[in-house]
Amino acid sequence: MLLLLGTVAVLVFIVGVIVVVGHAYPGTDAELLDWSPTRSPAVEVQNELDDVRQMLEAQNEMRRRRGASELTEADIEARVREDETWKARMRRPG
Repeated sequence: MLLLLGTVAVLVFIVGVIVVVGHAYPGTDAELLDWSPTRSPAVEVQNELDDVRQMLEAQNEMRRRRGASELTEADIEARVREDETWKARMRRPG
């Protein structure tokens, strides 16, 4: 029983020290942990744009092989708007 109480007391002490240090530290939590994101939001946006461009190019390559007309970004945006409109109509109770 004494061992159990001693273990719990040590754990409570460690958690208490961590909480006190966290509150007493003048900087931000990220500075305390020396943490920074691996990629910036601007890089993430650029990656997304590159992915969309590559997917559109691949889809157009397949369409060319079939003899179909190529898609443009405007075509894709129109399809997305149409899909969103359809989804909104389906969500409405009616």
